[in-house]
Parts: sequence; structure tokens; C-alpha cells
Amino acid sequence: MPCERKPMRYGHSEGQTDVCFDDTGNFIVTCGSDGDVRIWESLDDDDPKSISVGEKAYSCALKNGKLVTAAANNTVQMHTFPEGEPDGILTRFTTNATHVAYNSSGSRVAAGSSDFMVKVVEVSDSSQQKTLRGHNAPVLSVTFDPKDEFLASASCDGSVVVWKIEEQTQVISWPLLQKSNDVTNSKSLCRLAWQPRVAKLLAVPVETTVQLYQRDSWALVSTLSDDLGTQPINVVAWSPCGKFLATGSIGGLLTVWDVEGKLCVDRQKHEKGYTVCGLAWHPSGTQIAYTDTEGCLGLLDGLSSSSSSSTMAIKSTKVTGSSNLLREIFILESGSPAKNLVALDDEDDDDLVPATGRARNRSAFLDDENSLDPGSLKLGLDKLGNYEDDAGSAIVLPAASAAPLHPVYEGPMPTPHQKAFQPGSTPAHLMHRFMMWNSVGIVRGYNDERDNAVDVEFHDTAIHHAMHLTNSLGHTLADLSHEAVLLACPSTDELASKLQCLHFSSWDTNKEWMVDLPKGEDVRAVCLGQGWAAAATSALMLRLFSIGGVQRELFSLPGPVVCMAGYGEQLLIVYHRGTGFDGDQALGVQLLLFGRNRQQVIQGEPLPISRRSHLSWLGFTAEGTPCFIDSEGVVRLLNRSLGNTWTPVCNTRDHCKGKSDHYWVVGVHENPQQLRCIPCKGSRYPPTLPRPAVAVLPFKLPLCQTTTEKGQMEEQYWRSVLLQNHFGFLSSSGYEIDEEAQSRAQKEQQELLMKMFALSCKLEREFRCVELAELMTQNVVTLAIRYASRSRRMALAQRLSELALEKANQLQGPEEEEEPLQYTRRNTGSSVFNKDCVDLSIGLNPFAKGSPASPDKPSPKPGEFHSVSGGTGRSSAGGQPRATNVLDSMTSSSRKPTVLLGSSVSAGKLSKTPVLKPLAPRPKSKTQSTLLNMSASKAANKKPAEEREPAVDRLKPTEALPPASPADNVENTKPKTGFQLWLEENRKSILADNPDLEETDVIKEAMGRFRNLSAGDRLSWTERAKGDEGDLKKRKRAEESQGDDNGQNHSDENSAKKKKPLDTSAKLSAFAFSKN
Repeated sequence: MPCERKPMRYGHSEGQTDVCFDDTGNFIVTCGSDGDVRIWESLDDDDPKSISVGEKAYSCALKNGKLVTAAANNTVQMHTFPEGEPDGILTRFTTNATHVAYNSSGSRVAAGSSDFMVKVVEVSDSSQQKTLRGHNAPVLSVTFDPKDEFLASASCDGSVVVWKIEEQTQVISWPLLQKSNDVTNSKSLCRLAWQPRVAKLLAVPVETTVQLYQRDSWALVSTLSDDLGTQPINVVAWSPCGKFLATGSIGGLLTVWDVEGKLCVDRQKHEKGYTVCGLAWHPSGTQIAYTDTEGCLGLLDGLSSSSSSSTMAIKSTKVTGSSNLLREIFILESGSPAKNLVALDDEDDDDLVPATGRARNRSAFLDDENSLDPGSLKLGLDKLGNYEDDAGSAIVLPAASAAPLHPVYEGPMPTPHQKAFQPGSTPAHLMHRFMMWNSVGIVRGYNDERDNAVDVEFHDTAIHHAMHLTNSLGHTLADLSHEAVLLACPSTDELASKLQCLHFSSWDTNKEWMVDLPKGEDVRAVCLGQGWAAAATSALMLRLFSIGGVQRELFSLPGPVVCMAGYGEQLLIVYHRGTGFDGDQALGVQLLLFGRNRQQVIQGEPLPISRRSHLSWLGFTAEGTPCFIDSEGVVRLLNRSLGNTWTPVCNTRDHCKGKSDHYWVVGVHENPQQLRCIPCKGSRYPPTLPRPAVAVLPFKLPLCQTTTEKGQMEEQYWRSVLLQNHFGFLSSSGYEIDEEAQSRAQKEQQELLMKMFALSCKLEREFRCVELAELMTQNVVTLAIRYASRSRRMALAQRLSELALEKANQLQGPEEEEEPLQYTRRNTGSSVFNKDCVDLSIGLNPFAKGSPASPDKPSPKPGEFHSVSGGTGRSSAGGQPRATNVLDSMTSSSRKPTVLLGSSVSAGKLSKTPVLKPLAPRPKSKTQSTLLNMSASKAANKKPAEEREPAVDRLKPTEALPPASPADNVENTKPKTGFQLWLEENRKSILADNPDLEETDVIKEAMGRFRNLSAGDRLSWTERAKGDEGDLKKRKRAEESQGDDNGQNHSDENSAKKKKPLDTSAKLSAFAFSKN
């Protein structure tokens, strides 16, 4: 009994619902927790009639033009049908009525209540009532014997009772159910059903099975069970003929049984797996209506009782051989003579998977207790029973076969393919619908008795005025851009599928063009871009057109299209790349660029949607980043900076108040960061009238522990990084970008990094601090060094200084590549210097050791220059350790680069100071000069003044000049601090008190003693340092006026232009050591 599962419709708010047909089958009646009863002319009825019966409506029944409802106001009400006029109250209870049911003639109504009672009321005279007492808990359901002699009821006390109506006594009681204290807490509603017409069997849902009890004897005669049913059965309903039984479970499984043969003739799965709580057969037996706990109404269509009876199929089949018998056995199990076994007919694989996407009868793969073994037919047909030759009679097969069973297939079941749709549109079956809602405007479609038209409305009327178009061709697809409106209609028996474009931005008078597709090819999806239009068809083709109607390229798609979106020169296509399983969709995505350099950016990679979900929206942000949303409400953006991966940036379900509420997306913006959508109460899409209001949702990355301060800042930082990627893409594509917004975003990121750095310092996570500093710009790393120094974290500040130098080297790399190659680098990592230059990779490192390179001395050997980790290292000459004060390297940035001075201190003995002059072919950037200032040697400041002065005069920024000997250095351009002067005078006393201290420990001890000085003493040392600085400046100006007699005129010119160095060391020392 293969059938088609129709898309579900929203009918009521979340909660218990019920459904029934009228006597003619022309109307479907539903009730729900919103207290309304709705009368539907069909599943496609957009405006069902509504009757309010109270706060909640738990159950409804309809017979002979009388509608009865069990409401939450303790009453059983009656209304006329289909008018819906109140027709009195049948009966009252002391609490809520839970279930109502008519007898076969419609003369009586049975009602159960939460006050443990069951009442039988005459419809013509409500005063004629019979009360059945005996349950010890609320009543779950009631059902009449078709002969109007008995009544069965189920209760939360775990019992199923059969009553004799006239005597108002219990005939039998079965303890079958799990006990509960209320209907809402019950594991199952246990909707009982008595077999119509013959009235032989009473169906009772018990856990995952249905137990059938025989009338009069009340014996259990059969049990219907399904291996696929893992959730308790909630409701059962007999077909009007009494041959088939439909069941609905808590897990959303709908099953139809042939009761006589105990065969499962059809299975359908709720599209969302929600609990089925209402079930009703159409009077003709061709449809089943069902409702779920989310308030939605669904329909199974195409049921046929004539083709479903296994017994009739067997008895009417003539057998001409073993192969025909095998074929008919599979026809018996599948329930459809039109579909034969794939293995026998070599037909398409789709024969076993119908339009619903599920196997029509899983017994072809899963053998149950009644399935027949086809293999036994090949071994011997006599095992199946007596049969005659070709001219003989029909075959008589046993009800159950004792033949051995085949291995059971227990793997995942295929998921039906999601149908193609247009992003920003509502379902096509609606009479009034949105054909497109995007950032440009709204396209509405009307298809009713009065009008069949398309209305186009623009958000900005400066683009174009509103338009009203007659929809004589029956267009179902639409897209809207700043240039045109694109419409498409499916093909009919007489007409081909058409693509129509209204190019309203054209400068000529002919603004409309139309194209007919080849016969048998239908448009499935359309989209517009800048100067082009695209249409994906049922022939797995994508056809491109110019906006004026010129046919352009076309190419084949790897699978059936799901939807498309266009933006500027970008085209985004989603299609089925295969069949998914267990509710998952297997979707692929392609991203193409139609610019000058045409390319395919994403080449058919899988589209990562949520588990057991489908695609609900596809498009681009207002800034041109591809984006999509699945049915679980997860919004994902393309991350171009991470290999075109998809990052979730928002979950609309987090903002929904109820399970049945959804957000219908109309646009995504990265600047500002927001999702524009329409809230839909109890629905997935909004109505066209009144015009819905647009809400704005914020973005939030699903990082861990976002309730903590650290998690919040991490989420804000990475969200900002992700959502500013579009600046680079737009800039590379030739678009103008908002530089102010870009700089604002970068500033926000650096502020967040600095806050996280401070938090990590507070938590004593120094390694994490360095990781954060790697994400910072070089200027912000300088601030981090200051913060670390102020926090008394010298080791961290040292690490950050090295990191800052690495960043400066990276920034200088591109500039140096433009200059002639002036040095070579060996595999060992050392450098060999030319005559007129020095290796910047070493000169920029304040913690590196070096030796002078001059014309008078040979070039240094490889290995003499190397970086020293952690600020300590070995001298190339003495091999003794040296220490560096990290505070001395922290100077403010200046426009002119300063020189670097490396020195080594060995057990109090002084060695010659090597001089390294950086290349300066042109003025450097502020970033570079900052690091050059920071890299000035600290060890030089630890020497006595009389030994350092001869080497200071040479340290002036020059263009690439031949290095001179250290003897030519007269002045040190870097002024001393008060602490350095104090250390020079007190070094001997510190070493006398602690002769075993190394240089690093000496500095630490000196820093401690300097802090212990009074404020006045420290101030006096600072004043002395300033005085020495003034004398230093006077001497330097005098020497600059004399010039250089050894061919250094060019260096003197640059020295004259050089700005005065700032006294940053003194300021930084005061900053680091101030107690205030």
C-alpha cells in the first residue's frame, strides 16, 4: 500500500491535538492546545475556519453534522457543522474532559475525564446519561462497540476495561499499560479502536505493539509488531472497511497493517520525528490524516484497499512458472503490482525507493514472522503448498512460512531528496505567497478565484516603482535584483517551461524578453547577478543568460539542483551529490566567479548542514559572503581565510520561545553584524497579509564557555575576525571598501587581545600571553611588553621582546627584497657579510651576539653570530654568559631608525663592543623604527662610562656605509637612566656582598635595592641622569659640526637631519618601578 506523504501544515500551537474527517470526507477537522477547532477544506487550505471552544481542546468527533469537543473548561461542547455555531453543552465533569467518541450511528457520545469517570450521553437528549465508574485514575480514551453494546476505555491506572453500557458494569479489565498520575504524564495516550462493521476485534496499543482482543471471548488473538517500531504506539485507527489498521507512535512512525495477513503494508516516518497524537481515515479509505504534538497537520495520500489485500492478491494470481511465482511473492510483500523486484526486471534502483524516499515494504529487506523466503521457491515450490500446472487453479499459500529467513538488513535507510526551492520564498501550494523577499524588494504571488497576479515591491522606490504583473503563464519561481525581475513557470501538456525577464533598468523601450526551454526540461531554480541571469533545470543543466537576453554558457550539474543564489559576479549552487541516510541530506556546493578571471572557487564540496535537517535558505550577505541556513536554524558563513570552510555564526533556535516557533530569514549583514528575519509564531514561514515585521538577531559563534569573561572575549574576537574577511575579498575584486569600518574592526580586535592578555597575566598564564601576543600587531605587542614589565613579569617581557623583533623582521622582509642582494645566508643559519653592509636579521636582535666587521679585520666566521634564547647567550670570545635588562630595550618609537649595539660582559671583564649598522636605503616606517629603538643594546649601558664613550660617537643612522672600527665610536646615542647610574656606582658593593652572583642575578638584586631607596633618593638619581643627558647632547652637537675626515660625508648629512632621541628609557623605568 505505497502512499505519498504530503508536506505538513501548521494548524495549532504546541501541545496535544486531534483530527477527524466529516461523513463525506470533504472536510478535515482539527483541535489543539490553543483552544481552537479548525475546519480545513483540504490540506492546502490557507484560511481554515476557526471555532474557539475554550482555553484548550483535547479531542473532537464529528457525525451527522454535529461537532463534539472535549475542552479544558470541564465541558463537552457541541457545535453545528460546518457552520460552527454553538449547539449547547452535552455534559460536564468536575475536571477536564480528555477524550470523546461517537457510536457508529451518531446517536451517542462517550466522554472520558480526568475525574476517573466515563459518561455515555444521548445526542438528542443530553439529560439521558449513563456514568461508568471504576477507574482509579484519569481516563485516556474511549471507544464504542459498533454494535452499541459494549464500550472500552483506557486509564492512567494501567487498565483497559470493557463495559456493558446498559448495565453500566465492567465485563473485563486487562492491566496492560504503565501507570501514571495524569494524562500529560502518561507514556501513551492509548487511543483504543474497535473494528468497524464486523466488530470482531478490539485494538489496544501496548508499548510498541498492538494487541487484538476478540469480542465476546475477550481473548488475545493476535499481536501486531514491527521491528522498526522502537517507540510506544500512541494511537490506532481502523480503516472504514475494517481490514486495515493504522498506528501512530511517539517517535513519529506511521504504520498500516493488513490485519488478516498480519502484514505491514506501508510505513511512513514523520518528517520531523514528532509524536503522532491524532489519526483518522478518510471515509473512502484512500487517505489518512494525522496530527502531532507540535500542532501540525499531515496527510498520507494514495492508499488503496483493493491493491493491498495480500489474500486477494494471492488468490487472484495465476502462476506460469517459478519465476512468476517469485515475482508475485514480492508483489504481495510490496503491496503494489505496478512495482516489481529490481533484481528480476533490471529496472532503476528507484523502484525500491518510491517518491517518499523509503522502501515501500521493508520486508523485501527485513523478514518478519510472516515474510516468505524467495530462496525456498528455487529449492522446491512444494514447500509453499499445493499448486497445479499452468492451466490449473490459484495457489494457496500458508499464512506463515517455516522456511529459513534471509539475513536481516539493519543498516540506515535512505533519506528522500529535498525538493528544489527558491530562497526567500514560501511554499508554492499557498494561494497567497512570497515568491521572493530579499534586500532589494518583495515579490508576492496571488492565485485565487479573483486574481492570478504577481506584485513587485521595492524597499527603495528610487530603484523602481511598484509593479503589478498578470500571471497568465502560472509563474512559480521569481528573483529580484537592482536590474531586473526574473520569473519562471513549469511546463504543461501544451506549453514548454518558460523563463521571463523584465529588465526594468534597460535604457531602451523593449524591457522584456522570454525564453522557452526544450521539451521535457523544466526550470527548477533561478537567480540574478550583475549583468547575468541563471536557470537550473530538471535536465541537470545550468543555463546562463545576459541580462538583456543573450544566451551564454551552459554546463551540466553533478546532481539535481536544490537552490541557487547570485551576488555581483558570484554564483552559488547547491545540489544533491548523492543519497543521504538516516535523515541526513547529501548536498554539494559550487561557487563560481564570472569576472575577468573566471574560476570555480568551490568545486563541488559537501555542504555541512546539521544532522537530520535540510537546507532552508541560501544567499549572500550584504557584503558578498556566501551564507546558508538549515532547518535547525543554524546560520553558516563562508570563511575565505580558512580554506573556504563554513563557520556557524548564529542559531535562530536559541531565540525562539516555543518549539513550533521559527525565524524566516530575509537578509544577512556583516557590518553591522546582524541577521534580518521574520519571527513566525507556530509556523516556518509568515503570511503575506498583514505585512510581517522584520526582526534583527545578533551573531554569536558557538565557542565553549561563553558565559565566562574569557569565553566572551574570545567569541567577540574571532567573530570580528571572521566578519571582516569581506574587506580583503572586496578590495581584491576591485570594489571600494569602508576603510573607517575596517580600521574600527581592527582596533576592536586589538583591544580584545589586550584585554585577554591582561586577564591571562592576572591568572599567571604566561605561555597563553605569548600565544595572544602572536595575534597582536607590533605596536600592541609593545604595549603588552610594558604591561608585563609593570606586572613584574620579566621573563614574559623578554619573550615578548623577541616576538616583537620577529614581527619587525617580517615587516621589513618585503622592503628588503626590493634592494640589491647584499648578503647571503647559509644553511647553517649564519650570515656572511659583504664589505658595505650587515645582516639585518642579526642586527635587529638585541639578544644576539656579534663581532665587528671592518676593513681592518677579517669577516666573521659562520657561527659567530647567533640568536640567544631567553635573553642569555655565550660570547664568541670568552664563552661566558651575559644578561640583558629587558627594561632598557623598551623605548618609544621614532621616525628615524636608531642603531644597534651588541656587547658582552664576562665576569666583570669588558670586551670590545661590536658595531652593527643597519641598512637605511630610504626612510623606514614607524613600525620598523619602533623595533630598531627597542633593539638598542642594553649590555653597553652596563659598562663604565670611560670605556663606553669611545664607541658611542660612531652610532649614527647612515645610509649603507662601510663599517668602521669600534675606536671611531665616540658617543652612545642612548641616554642613561637613574637606575643605570646607580647601578654603575653600586655594582662593586653588590658583587662584594654576593661574589657568586651572575649578571642576571646582579641586576635583579640591584633592582630590589633601588626600589628600597626613598622617593627623594630615586628622584635625585633621575635628575643626575637628565643632567648627563644634557652634557651628552652638547658633546654630540659639537662633534657633528666637525664632520668626518674618513669619507663619511653622506653619513653626516643624515645625522644632521636626525631627530633628537627621546628619553624613553628614563620614562619607562619610572613607569615600571613606580610604587604609585
